[in-house]
Amino acid sequence: MGYKQTYAAWQADPETFWMEAARAIDWDRAPSKALFDDNAPLYEWFADGMVNTCWNAVDRHVEAGNGDRVAIIHDSPITHSKHAITYSELRDRVASLAGALRAKGVEKGDRVIIYMPMVPEALEAMLACGRIGAIHSVVFGGFAANELAVRIDDAQPKCIIAASCGLEPGRVVHYKPLLDGAIEGASHKPDFCVIFQREQEVAHLEDGRDVDWHAFQYGVEPADCLPVEGNHPAYILYTSGTTGAPKGVIRATGGHLVALDWTMTNVYGVAPGEVFWAASDVGWVVGHSYICYAPLIHGCTTIVFEGKPVGTPDAGTFWRVIEEHGVSVFFTAPTAFRAIKREDPKGEFLKKYDLSRLRALFLAGERADPDTITWAQDMLGVPVIDHWWQTETGYAIAANPMGIEHLPVKIGSPSVAMPGYDVQILDEGGHQMKPGELGAIAIKLPLPPGTLPTLWNAEARFRKSYLEHFPGYYETGDAGMIDEDGYLYIMARTDDVINVAGHRLSTGGMEEVLASHPDVAECAVIGVADDLKGQLPMGFVCLTKGVDRPHEDIVKECVTLVRQKIGPVAAFKLCAVVDRLPKTRSGKILRATMVKLADGEPFKLPATIDDPAILDEIRTALEGLGYARTPATAT
Repeated sequence: MGYKQTYAAWQADPETFWMEAARAIDWDRAPSKALFDDNAPLYEWFADGMVNTCWNAVDRHVEAGNGDRVAIIHDSPITHSKHAITYSELRDRVASLAGALRAKGVEKGDRVIIYMPMVPEALEAMLACGRIGAIHSVVFGGFAANELAVRIDDAQPKCIIAASCGLEPGRVVHYKPLLDGAIEGASHKPDFCVIFQREQEVAHLEDGRDVDWHAFQYGVEPADCLPVEGNHPAYILYTSGTTGAPKGVIRATGGHLVALDWTMTNVYGVAPGEVFWAASDVGWVVGHSYICYAPLIHGCTTIVFEGKPVGTPDAGTFWRVIEEHGVSVFFTAPTAFRAIKREDPKGEFLKKYDLSRLRALFLAGERADPDTITWAQDMLGVPVIDHWWQTETGYAIAANPMGIEHLPVKIGSPSVAMPGYDVQILDEGGHQMKPGELGAIAIKLPLPPGTLPTLWNAEARFRKSYLEHFPGYYETGDAGMIDEDGYLYIMARTDDVINVAGHRLSTGGMEEVLASHPDVAECAVIGVADDLKGQLPMGFVCLTKGVDRPHEDIVKECVTLVRQKIGPVAAFKLCAVVDRLPKTRSGKILRATMVKLADGEPFKLPATIDDPAILDEIRTALEGLGYARTPATAT
């Protein structure tokens, strides 16, 4: 059955479609139905089923005779170490940790915050929580103490599991002082903390509060899997870059299992036993869905990679990992490929490795510019699939479903809506737009299984943030269009659609044009305030390594390109060359922060910013463009 038939089957009978998908999961008690809509517009899936995440991700593979299959490969070019953990070993480690947590009083429904780097123990902590029905909340390792404190106060964990340190190229990130500072600053205090001591830094343990990861497991009875209701929260994940009170996205257990397993077969086209690698971090949604849960639920081997696309040690590290571990399907963010392309535009490192096992590359996390996709296709010789989803949804809203049918690729589009998602383009009044017209992207309710049912302790905020603007729809916050063939184009965040003299223009469209310039490795376009036209677009471009032409020439060519491709209506004249762009640690460009800087407005320094010093370079570039407004200050 092809894509159109599969999507039509879901449209015709969503209940049967999802109940059929649920058969791939081991239920302790099968759900009586898929959708529970008594409380619409709040919906639940498989609510009366009884199920356990850890059983489905670990134990059932051992019981099926696959205990010797490798579950996790840890590859750390920073520590120069690699090791593999089989499903049998993983079950024993997780059961032991879960038993120790339970012995210390952690029970079903209790929250556990996990604050760890990219080590297998991070996944073990997540799975141990699922084993006993505790609700985990992974906070990106190295988040500032204040940001961690805010999440402690919101989740109110009984326990925090942390590592002594994280590792970045050339430096140790001291987690324990950050954790201590967060607990001191938080109103809520955890009952205890579990500290995984890494050999690179042994942290001081607070008497009466902190326990050692290994020592507290000694002599404890391993825990069996505790079945929980299908609507029981598996985890809370706070959206990255949140200002003010964090938004705690909830993932319900039953729908999470069903949806993620479905995507491994149908979106990624991966079979049990194959090696699947998502080069992300467990602190982000990609790490939850596609480093930890989906590959393990599906019986694959997952890779936990502690390194960077460049600099650990070079721009060939991804290719080494793919060759050494026999990766079949690879998933990362476009920003990683832009970094590799900038360092190694001709793909010299790629020639050193055999990537014959690799079948497909998937990109997500931000808009994938056509230039990056084309470069990756040319270099790798495999399908490069852009797909689009959000922390809130947990998996792809739109994709090219490789396991169903490899659809024709339209570069610049994440392809088509997946079953479960009725994606529509709306104007401000909530009316459907015609094909090819730019508008707000919204999804007709109900959202499918595995997406957020609400926010943690914040139902009113959930309704206001996602449901109120377009009644009957989930508002994605993204803007775009759908073409005549049903292909979706994500042009920008809704607030990145700028109004230039009454014309609504997409900054993402301009970024596509700039990225097509042969000397441009990466770029960002923002809308800045203008007295005459309301807003004007402003571009920032980073150049490919080795380009030594005068910057003024490149800027002129960029301006001309935008005028040619988008037209004089764009009024694109402001452009500067910079070394780097300000980003989150997950690689998203901080456009909103750049806008505030340009407009001289105060801003809150995002908790996720990778290197605050980059903002000084942006400020200098703004001054060079005549935007020396009253200096914006970070709070």
